[in-house]
Amino acid sequence: MNYHHLLYFWVVAREGSVAKAARELKLAQPTVSGQIKALEAAIGQRLFQRSGRNLVLTEVGTVTYRYAEEIFGLGRELQETLKGRPAGGPVRFVVGVADQLPKLVVRRLLEPAFHLSEPVRVIVRDGPPDRLVADLAIHALDLVLTDAPIAPTIRVRAFSHPLGECSVSVFAVPRLASAYQKNFPRSLDGAPIILPTEGSTLRRSFEQWCVEHSIRPRIIAEADDSALLMTLGEAGLGVFVAPSVVEDEVVRQHGVRVLGRLDRVRERFYALSIDRKLRHPAVVAICDRAREELA
Repeated sequence: MNYHHLLYFWVVAREGSVAKAARELKLAQPTVSGQIKALEAAIGQRLFQRSGRNLVLTEVGTVTYRYAEEIFGLGRELQETLKGRPAGGPVRFVVGVADQLPKLVVRRLLEPAFHLSEPVRVIVRDGPPDRLVADLAIHALDLVLTDAPIAPTIRVRAFSHPLGECSVSVFAVPRLASAYQKNFPRSLDGAPIILPTEGSTLRRSFEQWCVEHSIRPRIIAEADDSALLMTLGEAGLGVFVAPSVVEDEVVRQHGVRVLGRLDRVRERFYALSIDRKLRHPAVVAICDRAREELA
């Protein structure tokens, strides 16, 4: 595919007519029309159809336009990135968040990015850590926040920056807290509990602690999403765990009480980046603040 042809098509589709596109491109109308026909010949299908005096995208043209919009949008982002920041606009900061990371912790970690001396537009994408690391490798992300360093089996040249760690607290609605707070943490034996799914670091750490202390809680639900986990806990379905660093926020937002802390169960936080040395101003601010609060 000739990307010059694709560019002319993109401008025509955006402007709605060959005449307007020709003026923007500073080309003669027959030249622009010829480039569109060449692209249609390469694709083997029509991209436009006439509707009175206007050009309307065909179904194939609509699909092609969406791809062209993304291609040339990325081109603009590349220029802006190489210049250091968009002209007259905020610095773009794309951060990946591991889906099992508690959202209250994510909010706390991201907060410094919104208070820089220069404006920043934060774009957050969540997903499985392995997919986020793959996006990091192709520079689709500036940073990944997760609860574990990069696994040795992942063949990506990236670096894990420890941000700190904290203990884990156990929460419950007042009715359950009254029933299970006495003799804590032994009271957790047989208690209904809502846990992160088995792939999470917090789940593994908690289960190891249970084995060491011969405690067998009754798992009634598991959730990848920490917000859903806390919502189920708020509904009184069982006790649940969350990092102690956001203890006050959990109590305030979900109307629950703290049964106690498990100091031997640790939740760790990492920032993953392509560069060994952190350069992006938002990344530096996030890592510096996190290390202060989680020291």
